[in-house]
Amino acid sequence: MAAATDVIERTSEPPHLRVAARVRELSAYREILANLVRKELKVKYTASVLGAVWSLLNPVVFLAVFTFVSKVLGNDTPDYPVYLLSGLLAWNLFSVSVSAGARSVIDNANLVKKVYFPREILPLATVGVALVDYVLQTLVLLAFMLATGFGFRASFALFPLAFLTLLAFTTAMTFLLAAVNVRYRDVQHLLGLGLIVWFWLTPIVYPIAFVQAEAERIAAEHYPEEDIVRLTKRPRDIWVISKGMLGVKGSAEPNDMARDCLSRAKGDKLHAIRLYMLDTGVDLHDAQRAIETNMSLGW
Repeated sequence: MAAATDVIERTSEPPHLRVAARVRELSAYREILANLVRKELKVKYTASVLGAVWSLLNPVVFLAVFTFVSKVLGNDTPDYPVYLLSGLLAWNLFSVSVSAGARSVIDNANLVKKVYFPREILPLATVGVALVDYVLQTLVLLAFMLATGFGFRASFALFPLAFLTLLAFTTAMTFLLAAVNVRYRDVQHLLGLGLIVWFWLTPIVYPIAFVQAEAERIAAEHYPEEDIVRLTKRPRDIWVISKGMLGVKGSAEPNDMARDCLSRAKGDKLHAIRLYMLDTGVDLHDAQRAIETNMSLGW
């Protein structure tokens, strides 16, 4: 009877992932990452007359085409070009990263077999290339906003948090698809179809709610127990203000109460907040939110 043959697999990877050690290793190989990003950018724009200018023209063409289509279809979304371009830039960063990242290990198979380095470097390099294009294209968006007088708003303070969330999600998806595509090559083909469907399922070129009634339905679905006192349909989301969010209970109307406190305080916000706290019994945070909401929305 033939003896069973033992199959031994040799790999440079540890049997269990140690996140801290892996991050330190990636940091140690950061020069390779930078060189790969630099190489990809050179290959991308080699023998090109305009070079990196093509990255700037891409969002401009998208902007022109979709703005024209929106005018033909009668889209009444406020500041539609800014709304459109901000969504397209985020989507381009994601889609380009995962599309190129899914093939990164396969396309560099010879390098992987000859030299040891953390394999995460390869998909990270594709994210880095897409990130360079994103920064250049964001400059186009900022220039457009300044040229059209859109101005800067307080909500822009949330941009770093939103960007880091997008970058973390993009990197995670790129890692996942790069790994799966090594074993199942159909992934890279399915990914193209999936991104097309994902693009049109995401409110990038259209608002999340086309009419006010649809916005009210979405708000009621997500806040079934809230007594909504104000609902504003915005391009990419819905601004919902309820009594519970303002710390008000019962039949009292928060807009009337806040207006009354501001009137009695003769427009002094701090005094109005104190009056609101005395009249409603809510804490400082809820009173401040009610008064500032009233002042910003002009109730």
